[in-house]
Amino acid sequence: MTIKDIIGPSPWQLLRDYLQVLLGATIYTLGYAVFLLPYKIVSGGVTGVATIIFYLTGFPAGNTYFFVNIFLLILAMHILGWRYLVRTIMGILFVSVGIGLLQSHLTEALPDGTTQLMHILGDQKFMACVIGAFLEGLGLATIFLAGGSTGGTDIIASAINKYWNISLGRLLLMCDIVIIGLSYIIGHDIETLVVGYLAMFISTNFIDYIINSARQSVQFIIISDRYEEIATEVNTRLDRGVTVLMGEGFYSREKRQVLLILAKRYESRSIFRLIKRLDPRAFVSMSNVEGVFGEGFDMIKK
Repeated sequence: MTIKDIIGPSPWQLLRDYLQVLLGATIYTLGYAVFLLPYKIVSGGVTGVATIIFYLTGFPAGNTYFFVNIFLLILAMHILGWRYLVRTIMGILFVSVGIGLLQSHLTEALPDGTTQLMHILGDQKFMACVIGAFLEGLGLATIFLAGGSTGGTDIIASAINKYWNISLGRLLLMCDIVIIGLSYIIGHDIETLVVGYLAMFISTNFIDYIINSARQSVQFIIISDRYEEIATEVNTRLDRGVTVLMGEGFYSREKRQVLLILAKRYESRSIFRLIKRLDPRAFVSMSNVEGVFGEGFDMIKK
């Protein structure tokens, strides 16, 4: 157990995570309330349920989103940690209020006296589907990377993902297929289903793409006469572990030390700069790795 595990994250890190949750919630709310809800596009999740209830009963989507999420949050309270719950409650409150505000401001009166949500893209339902699903996926991925969620099926997916190595996008996909199937009762047409499944496909795949990109790791193999200096710099400056392997040239039979380093992809540029500064003639090999588990990386799950 490290000191970080004992004292927990610093106040600055918590503040950064909370701001990231708010940013993700803002993006997610814009995608749903501005592009998906007005065009009756059900992309799944609790927002999909809220859309169905709104068009069947007129009950505000933001209120449905809030009440359903509170119920699910109570169920998941014993499974997920308090930090996750704080971030999730923030996301739920922000999204609920945001949906309510945007829904009220986007409501317009028609000549016949009825009201409807404003279609800012006109009759371009396909474009609304693509943009809305893209923003939803981007917002959810941003929140997931901060250790929170917007509630709903995200809570269920995060609880399962805590113990099993199943992608969040795949878990959300399973829940959303059923919810989108229910959207047929809104307009009783196939177009509603097709557009809904398209939005789901875009959103879930974009979530996996962003999360996997952020977690992607690389492996360095370095052969250098100044291996001690390189290893020391990587340890102290980048806070990454280094393994020294004993190697031997097949032709020259010369004994050499080989450095093995595992790091996040975004750290590779710093490692290359460090090597170039210390030994421009070093032999370096970098390759992508499928998964790295242990201290400083992902935890091994069931």
